[in-house]
Amino acid sequence: MRCQRLLLELLGQSVCSRTSHGPLLGRHRCPWPSRLPVRHSSSAPPLVIEGVEYQPDDWTNVTPRILEHVGRRLHEQPQHPLCLIKQRVTRYMHSAFRNARGNPLFSLHERLGPVVSVAANFDSLLVPADHPSRRRSDNYYVRRDTVLRAHTSAHQTELLTAGLDAFLVAGDVYRRDEIDRTHYPVFHQMEGVRVMNREQLFGVMADPQLRLFDPSPGPRRPEKQEAHSLEAVKLMEHELKTCLEGLAKRLFGADIEYRWVDCYFPFTHPSWELEVRLDDDWLEVLGCGIMEKRILDNSGVGDRIGWAFGLGLERLAMKLYNIPDIRLFWSRDSGFLNQFKVGDCEQSVQYKPVSQYPQCSNDLSVWLPGSGYSAADFYDLVRSLGGDMVEQVTLVDEFTHPKSGRASHCYRIVYRHMERTLTQAEVNRLHEAIGAAATEQLGVQVR
Repeated sequence: MRCQRLLLELLGQSVCSRTSHGPLLGRHRCPWPSRLPVRHSSSAPPLVIEGVEYQPDDWTNVTPRILEHVGRRLHEQPQHPLCLIKQRVTRYMHSAFRNARGNPLFSLHERLGPVVSVAANFDSLLVPADHPSRRRSDNYYVRRDTVLRAHTSAHQTELLTAGLDAFLVAGDVYRRDEIDRTHYPVFHQMEGVRVMNREQLFGVMADPQLRLFDPSPGPRRPEKQEAHSLEAVKLMEHELKTCLEGLAKRLFGADIEYRWVDCYFPFTHPSWELEVRLDDDWLEVLGCGIMEKRILDNSGVGDRIGWAFGLGLERLAMKLYNIPDIRLFWSRDSGFLNQFKVGDCEQSVQYKPVSQYPQCSNDLSVWLPGSGYSAADFYDLVRSLGGDMVEQVTLVDEFTHPKSGRASHCYRIVYRHMERTLTQAEVNRLHEAIGAAATEQLGVQVR
């Protein structure tokens, strides 16, 4: 009866929300190489990633600079800010969901390798073949059929097929992105998945007319998928949103203002983003939704209904700990790491800059080749040569010559080391090396 009363309340609700179309579930020192080491030939030496060899092909675009980050596992390092956020989310989920014996319902999986198949990263999540998120300019391909995962959701089918019905996944993910203080090509995600059968959702003694699936499926509607019953979707939505509102309050405080925003993801419907109000602005905290039935069908659990959510650990840590630059998470400097040596992951911490080194900025203007140029390739080249000495790269001007029709880009590259002051002389040398490498490898002409 309690379940049926809740259903009546949920079915009678009128939810007002704005619509937003967001991205997919929403980011050292070494010698400067003379070439950007991207392999395009099957005769190239194999890539070795976590002890496994992969033969490069014409789709390979992962660089040694990116591979240096594989295996760092920041989310597993005790006292690291990303590990603290992971622990806080895990602790909350374990306290919110318990089985009949009082044990945590959700299992945690944080050591799954980052090299996955294209099928797992995209196909299993129903990402269309022509979706822009598959492009080489957006991903790090190990080879045509293998990629460094772009999201932890790449493991959903694997874990569902293994028989898990409630799990958390945390790990490093990889995307070719712009360069600034809030974006980095390697970042960390955490997600949760829960699937339930009819008895788990409605209860053993529920009215037989309560079903997970509509006996006469109709067209897809904004509030539900074709096969699902409205009653099942509303109960799942209620549990999901109640869970995540509680998580937001645990992280940001009981009085935090929040709102739900309708959005689109290929792997859930309906889908939402949760935003919280911080510093007079709305911050997207996570994305979530009711899992697409086709994903559950393909995972061998088509008799169930599920929900999923995903969040970025860096985004939360930067806000909660007042960390101003995403590169700091990769620092080995004790002045940074020691600030997060706390007795309990719930303890409040506010990062205090160890020191503030000055910026150096240089502009680089280039004529673009006739075709085949991608700004993402230029950003990767800058990362490979400059590493974490580069704070930001901004396209500040675009120009097309009125007579020749040639296109030109002007990039402003901001250099700042996290641990020492850079001299203008060494910045100039690096800047010249970037220009020379871009000319050789990308076919541009420095103006």
